[in-house]
Formats: sequence, C-alpha cells, structure tokens
Amino acid sequence: MALDLASLLGKKNAPLIGVDISMSDIKLVELSRSGEKDFKLERCATEPLPKGAVIDGNIENLEQVSETITRLLKRAGTGTRQVALAMPAASVITKKITLPAHLNEQALEFQVESEASQYIPFSMDEVAIDFSVMGATANSAEDMDILLAAAKKEKIEDRVAAAQTAGLQAKVMDIESFAARSSVLRLIDQLPNGGQDQIFALFQIGSKVTYISVLLNGEVIYERDQQFGGNQLTQDIVRNYGLSFEEAELKKRQGDLPDSYEMELLEPFLESAALEVTRAIQFFFTSTPFTRIDQIFLAGGCSMLPGLVDIVAERTKLSTTVISPFKGMELGSSVNEKVLRSDAPAYLVACGLAMRRFDE
Repeated sequence: MALDLASLLGKKNAPLIGVDISMSDIKLVELSRSGEKDFKLERCATEPLPKGAVIDGNIENLEQVSETITRLLKRAGTGTRQVALAMPAASVITKKITLPAHLNEQALEFQVESEASQYIPFSMDEVAIDFSVMGATANSAEDMDILLAAAKKEKIEDRVAAAQTAGLQAKVMDIESFAARSSVLRLIDQLPNGGQDQIFALFQIGSKVTYISVLLNGEVIYERDQQFGGNQLTQDIVRNYGLSFEEAELKKRQGDLPDSYEMELLEPFLESAALEVTRAIQFFFTSTPFTRIDQIFLAGGCSMLPGLVDIVAERTKLSTTVISPFKGMELGSSVNEKVLRSDAPAYLVACGLAMRRFDE
C-alpha cells in the first residue's frame, strides 16, 4: 500500500501542496511563510471534474480524476510534487479514547489497535489506522486522551493512485473536516481575544452536501451533514432553460442567465438554503446542552450566491459572514485577486491541507 493514515494527524512534510478532491471539482493551494507566523498564498487553482468521476466522496473514474489533477497542476504552474490529500469525513471513523499515560510506543500501538477493533465494522485487514495523542485526560493525570482514526485502505489507495498517476507523491492523508477546521481556527485567532468563549457555526455548502460544524475554544462541539447543495439550483437551471449541466453550472457562476432566473429560481433556492441553516441550528440546540451561537460562517462554492448571506442573517437573527481562508495572507504574484474574491470560500479544505506543510 502506497500510503496509510500514518501521517493523518501529525508529522511535518515540506514543501507541500494541498489538493482537495470534491464531487464537482479539484482545488489546489500552495502556501509559503510570510513572517514568523502567517502565510503567503503562492498559488491556488481549481479544475472542474467530469460528472460522475467522484460520487459520494468515492472515486469512480480514476483516469478522469488523474487527468483533472494533471490539468490543475498545469493551470496552477506549481513545480511542487509532494501533496497533502484528504478523505471525506464520512469515509473515516474517528473516536476519542482514553488510555494509561505510562504506555511506551509499542504498547500504545497495540492498545490502540485493540480499542479500534471495537469500533470498526470491517475486518482489521481492510483498514488503515492512525492515532494522535491529544494530551492528558482532564480529570486524571494518569491517563491520556487519544484520537483514533481509521479508513478503508481501498478508499485511501484510490486517492493516492490518482495523485501518483498525475506525477504527485502523497505525503499526508488528512480528513476534510479537520483540514477545514484548521483554516477556520486561523481566522478565529484573528478575532478580538482570539474568539475566546465564542460559539461559531460553520456551514460549508457544497454541490450536494452541506457540512456543519460548531466550534468553541478550538474544539468541535457538534458536527453533522445535510443532503443539500448547489446542484439543486443547477438542476433547476437545466430544466428551466434547456442547458446541459456543465453549461448551467458555468452560467450560474457567471450570472449569465435570463432575467426571470432571480425571481423564479434563485430566490426560492436561497429561501431553502436559509431554512436548512435554521433547521440545523435548531437541531444543534435540541441535541446539545448549548443554547446560543454567536457567529455563523458560510463557506463552500454556494456561499457566494448573491443574497445568501443576507437571507441567512435575516432568518436566523445571527451575525453571518462569508469567510475566506486566505484573509490576512500576503498574495503571491501568480494569484488573480479578482478571481480569488469570488472563489475563496470554496478553498477551505485545500487551504487547510496546504497548512500541513508547516505542522510542528
């Protein structure tokens, strides 16, 4: 096997590009250091995937995905060939476990594998396992918290093979939700008092799925996904105007649609999106001890639809912002600032992956 999850939660790899393989496209980000702590965006690019190449996070056509990565590398103009990839959160089993703090490395690995077998509904031969020591258990100095992660080897190997066929060397396999969180935490750190004790709800609205995570003081306190995304609007455009899916997606992005589009299609979709956000927040309140959210963050390809941020803020009565993972970064000479302004919210995962280059 070319790569397991051994570098999932740690180990520095540099130089490195972040490549995010989603259902609709593939995105690339390359960062360098700007000063001691922050980053410079050297390159970012996106390339659409043929429809059906990736379904529900699974690579269905490896050749098409690899060819798309090859085009993406050419578009971005990067010479870096080491890459950080990510698995969809739904494809990875994660579990926090507690083990004695005195275990040596060999004993720790044995115990982790033993614990993992209790939570994994597959043969242990079929999965790759990794773990990260999170630190001492809150109420016991003699124990430590461990984050366990496991995924099917074949799913990992598909992504690695697509990258390798395009001439890349996979060095890190992360989890998409973890990578997105890295990007968001960097933004929260820039807020007054580092966002301390504030509750942030992140909605990543993708092509088919909206991923929701709620963060408090750097920790995820709630996460789930909902079957809702921008493809619903694209399909409406296809049906109403007799376009192909690809044409509809392009015209949606460019705003090149008939005058009737806004009232007949866009406004009802925005209402549906705001309703999905409102329902998700209510579900968060009813299924957790928490009773407030201080800020909503919108990201993903749909988040830049005109009017979305306003209608979400109006319906939820909460402060709502469309976020860019590149906020505060110096921009390299090859970055098109105009394109970046419209596309940046979709790069949350790719940016988080590129940040893995600088892990301690």
